[in-house]
Amino acid sequence: MFESSTIKDIARALNLSTSTVSRALRDSYEISAGTKKLVMDYAQQVNYRPNPNALSLKERRSKSIGIVVSEVANHYFSQAINGIESIANSRGYTVIITQTHESFEREKTNVQHLASRSVDGLLISLSAETSDVSHLEQLHQRGLPIVFFDRVPERIDTFKIIADNAKGAYEATSHLIRSGHLKIAHISSSAHLSISIERLTGYTDALHENGLSIHPEYIKNCPHGGMIQDEVETAVKELLSLKNRPDAIFVAGDRLTMGCMHVLKKLNMLNPTKIAIAGFSNSDVLDLFNPPITSVFQPAFDMGQLATEKLLELIEAKFPVTEFERNILQTRLFIR
Repeated sequence: MFESSTIKDIARALNLSTSTVSRALRDSYEISAGTKKLVMDYAQQVNYRPNPNALSLKERRSKSIGIVVSEVANHYFSQAINGIESIANSRGYTVIITQTHESFEREKTNVQHLASRSVDGLLISLSAETSDVSHLEQLHQRGLPIVFFDRVPERIDTFKIIADNAKGAYEATSHLIRSGHLKIAHISSSAHLSISIERLTGYTDALHENGLSIHPEYIKNCPHGGMIQDEVETAVKELLSLKNRPDAIFVAGDRLTMGCMHVLKKLNMLNPTKIAIAGFSNSDVLDLFNPPITSVFQPAFDMGQLATEKLLELIEAKFPVTEFERNILQTRLFIR
């Protein structure tokens, strides 16, 4: 079993006291330049690394943060995690990533596990099944720093980082209308999620502004956000079976967009002359599809960075933070 060198090992090898070695490694003014060089050279030679557990005890921090997302394979979340790590690592924090796979029970388990590991704070995007956030409220009330991003609850008062979902949905729906489509359906995730509510608002605003009626049968929700392909297939087939069949679909999620395209391709319907598609997606392969798909891009990397900066602000604050912001970052419509 591998055992790393300790301060005691270095002290023994150099015939110095452990306190001298410790102060030399901390670049203390009490230690001469010659002794510092001797200690540092030997520490480098034996690949000495400070014990993170010992540091944690001194600083009362684990220097780790927990992340709770639906799945890393989702293009949006993989980009957000890259942003999170870029800030966390530069500030000396380790990131622990967990996936809910859109399950409320798994979210609770993951959060409890991370809290028991004494992480310094949590970055959370709610699962598609999560409507009760009491498990998070309890931790927040006990003082655990939490920042929400993308899918956020209303009840917990903390920093929240979101994209301008209503604007993105409005622009995508308006593009479909300008392209000549007047019967536009909408497929989204769980109806209670913040992103679903905001994107539905953008969709209906675009219809209203252009004098188009809202047909309730055109609006479909997939309770697991596209994680279960059968839900997406059922939603698409129900839309296609309507007597007054839609001629376009606005899809409000990364995995949902891919799932919808898969169903239409299987049905030989992935053609704008049959039914057009526009949707939220951070995938970098949409240009490769034939026909290419117009999409709403979220600044996932920037959202991950900002969420981490806000979390570290809470973790490292000398006094309790009582004023919080809801930061809204702009989306971009890529017309293809």
